[in-house]
Amino acid sequence: MATDFSKNAEESPEPCKAEVKGSIPSWLQGTLLRNGPGIFSVGDTSYDHWFDGMAIMNSFAIKDGEVTHRSRYLRSDTYKSNMTANRIVVSEMGTMAYPDPSKNFIFKAITFLNHTVPDFTDNGASNFMKYGEDYYATSETNYIRKIDPVTLETQDKVDYLKYLPVNLATSHPHYDKEGNAYNFGTSIAEKGKTKYLLFKVPAYSKKDKGKNVPALKNAEVICTVPCRSMLTPSYYHSFGMTDNYFIFIEQPLKLDILRMATAYMRGVNWASCIKFCPEENTLIHLIDRKTGKEVETKYYAGAMVVYHHVNAFEDDGHVIFDIIAYSDNSLYDMFYLSKLKEINNDSYSKPSYKRFVLPIQSDKAVAVGEDLVKLKYTTASAVKEKEGKLMCQAEVLRQGLDLPRINYDVNGKRHRFVYANSVEDSALTKEIAKFDTETKEIVYWSEDNCLPSEPVFVPRPNGESEDDGVVLASVINSNPGQSSFILILDGRTLKEVARAYVNAALQKDMHGFFIPHGN
Repeated sequence: MATDFSKNAEESPEPCKAEVKGSIPSWLQGTLLRNGPGIFSVGDTSYDHWFDGMAIMNSFAIKDGEVTHRSRYLRSDTYKSNMTANRIVVSEMGTMAYPDPSKNFIFKAITFLNHTVPDFTDNGASNFMKYGEDYYATSETNYIRKIDPVTLETQDKVDYLKYLPVNLATSHPHYDKEGNAYNFGTSIAEKGKTKYLLFKVPAYSKKDKGKNVPALKNAEVICTVPCRSMLTPSYYHSFGMTDNYFIFIEQPLKLDILRMATAYMRGVNWASCIKFCPEENTLIHLIDRKTGKEVETKYYAGAMVVYHHVNAFEDDGHVIFDIIAYSDNSLYDMFYLSKLKEINNDSYSKPSYKRFVLPIQSDKAVAVGEDLVKLKYTTASAVKEKEGKLMCQAEVLRQGLDLPRINYDVNGKRHRFVYANSVEDSALTKEIAKFDTETKEIVYWSEDNCLPSEPVFVPRPNGESEDDGVVLASVINSNPGQSSFILILDGRTLKEVARAYVNAALQKDMHGFFIPHGN
């Protein structure tokens, strides 16, 4: 049965017990949060792109073998403005909003000026993140919305620009063992320069204890990376982190700032101002965590589009990082709602799971044309082109996987197992996969007429192996007479352990965050 992805979600704010089939492990105690677009039409107006829909948040609280579900719309300023006007009045990346034709000239002129220097949306429909003790719904603009992770109520609106000069920031931060968060943002034309900022948000602040102030107040800039071109910064969605390094990919998928400033006037959306430049190389920045400085060697790769890093680690003088890479930007176009109505549309470029290796040692005694990678377990190479410049070629480990997750306890260290969605046939995920990076073996979970979300791995406390734990996913169930459910799989075998049928319709979502009980 086909799923209508443009149908508006209905929220279920009151907690409701789910019907559990199977046996949930007694150690699994916590809450899975899922976030994604949920409202696609307001009054007579509709969004064009699935990513643009107004956020609906889902919570699955797991305690003592039971699951309680609830969902709420994110009450962003965008939500309030659209609902008050009973039409879409706030523009999103793939949908430009125009004023009601009945509005007067002055109102239209103000709307025009607002779009020339755009004040972006606070519709955080992509992911959840934790800064300090607080949880936020986030997209990739300068606004994040604090939420109550228990009730899903929307709280403070926080503007990055009050604390850091970043107009855009990723919704995939990294966390260290102390709970400090690290993230990248783009600073556009600040003091005549466009740059990327790597910043740290401390987990705890003694001086702010008991005060209602965002942890971003104590954010520290670790490093700034100059942009290759001031008016066309790279788009990026995530980055890599090891014990000693950060990996930032400056890819030839670019935001054309001047075109964005004139998009409203030209009657096009902002997404049309993102351009992929296949003739340009990808520049890989390696940043030393201790010094906050880039290493001197310049690492390049062929043109590619990367949304998700899998993991990164170090081995014998090399930094290894795994990513999901596309050969162009057609994936974004697949999520226009008109395209999602086409069944089995597979005209987009398939993702490749790639492994890159960056040798850290100096190349001074190495001849031009020589490969500096000395690891035996990978075919990835880094060939010297000239002094201080290496051209990197990845090893392709697998095709057709995206939305990768690992056991985050091994984040920054060598991992073996990756949990992901299989997207070989279509951009829509019909299978959950467990991939063994060493043996290259892969196992799947799937069920007829079921669309699973991104899988989230939860390790068993004091587990015996990297894959000792469970995999959680929400599943849209289109089988007649059956409801959607939260799925619990064994992390080792990917066999079903339990499922909990919820008394609500679930939507396709983007990303999730698991909060262990008592955290």
